[in-house]
Amino acid sequence: MSIEAPAPRPADLPPDDELRRLVGLVDHNAAADPFPVLGWDVLVWVVGNATQAAHFLESAFGLRLEAYSGPETGNRDHKAFVLRSGGVRFVVKGAVDPTSPLVTHHDLHGDGVVDIALEVPDVDRCIARARSQGATVLVEPHNETDEFGTVRSAAIATYGETRHTLIDRSRYTGPYLPGYIARSSNYRPRSGDPRRLFQAIDHVVGNVELGRMDHWVEFYRRVMGFENMAEFVGDDIATDYSALMSKVVANGNHRVKFPLNEPARGPKRSQIDEYLEFYRGPGVQHIALATSDILTAVDCLRREGIEFLATPDSYYSDPELRARIGHVRVPVEELRSRGILVDRDEDGYLLQIFCKPITDRPTVFFELIERHGSLGFGKGNFKALFQAIEREQETRGNL
Repeated sequence: MSIEAPAPRPADLPPDDELRRLVGLVDHNAAADPFPVLGWDVLVWVVGNATQAAHFLESAFGLRLEAYSGPETGNRDHKAFVLRSGGVRFVVKGAVDPTSPLVTHHDLHGDGVVDIALEVPDVDRCIARARSQGATVLVEPHNETDEFGTVRSAAIATYGETRHTLIDRSRYTGPYLPGYIARSSNYRPRSGDPRRLFQAIDHVVGNVELGRMDHWVEFYRRVMGFENMAEFVGDDIATDYSALMSKVVANGNHRVKFPLNEPARGPKRSQIDEYLEFYRGPGVQHIALATSDILTAVDCLRREGIEFLATPDSYYSDPELRARIGHVRVPVEELRSRGILVDRDEDGYLLQIFCKPITDRPTVFFELIERHGSLGFGKGNFKALFQAIEREQETRGNL
């Protein structure tokens, strides 16, 4: 790795018109919002080996290293690598000190997301609102300052050991946060690869225990002013063997969307039961990454060894599917050859595909999604998706 002079902070997000198309933004009066959220700031991961995880995210998923903290910068506790792809920013942290609290967290949960950080215009206002509504404040509002300016932040607790750090970067021009230096890696993408495979986070899915989904839906509504966006129960989200329930909450303009899942009783264990067992509690199940070209993204990821859930050919020959989806931008045969799912609602259609878990434990995974007007989550694909997940569960002996 080479240390570079700090660069001006790049734009967090694609242009507004592109973002509206990518993730399905809607109009919203932010002035009336009791807990205004500008968007995603960063997803912070705790992993067993941050050096390797950072390289994996660069070489396989096309993110680019842009900042670093570790022993070389005076951080004796852990290494942290900041990676970005358009508006997607991840930080992967791995313990250096054997007594680091990251070791305890990783021993229990394995690799996973510990912090869904959100960018807000007024940290103090948001924390005051959260406290008044009964939220647990983990970190009080405070400033961090260096030669590039000041970042103000605080944090509140959510499901399990997941937290939301609330960040105001409006007075900061550094590479990430005070204590981090700008850094790039020696990795070089293949010739001809696109600049990035995905441009934004579409949604982040949380799995919670049986009977706790409504509690957390109400938490987001009461504390953060989010609204109910969708609800999936019963046959919508069940197979012959297992079932789950899901509700979606979103901030006012739908920039930040949180589907929340809980298991439902069925003859066998659901994917949510498996997750809760191996993650040892509630946490982030998957991250949906918005792309403007899902075909190219899938081809590039497969070439780098990323595996996706298999979709049977019968899905694509189903006459009901053909009638429902109508015309999409690519021939169905192109979707079939890659295993990409397609769904349509009253607003448009979407293309989506799910990779297998990217960690040793069958917990966190990625979704790729390409929206064409649709504001949904692929409801028409749920049964096919869950059957694919069950096939994987069965191979692991966890169904």
